[in-house]
Amino acid sequence: MRTSELPNIGPVLEGHLRAAGIETAEQLRAVGAEEAFCRIRASAKPDACLHELEALAGAVEGIRKSLLSRARKEALRRYFAALNQTQ
Repeated sequence: MRTSELPNIGPVLEGHLRAAGIETAEQLRAVGAEEAFCRIRASAKPDACLHELEALAGAVEGIRKSLLSRARKEALRRYFAALNQTQ
């Protein structure tokens, strides 16, 4: 299955995933949102934002990012903040 068949993954994000070596929905689910986000930052878009991380997390779960739980969104915000502190 192509990544663009998942919620939140349009042509631009699909291109970022491809540049990061993630070609399929199965590969995205296997590496998870956080790892995929780090790979995107390393290979395609160093300034990728929290919204992109949330989109990836929703895609992994098969839901729109707006439907992520409050706890999951908070965990993603903490992860994103920690990444930005180490750069």
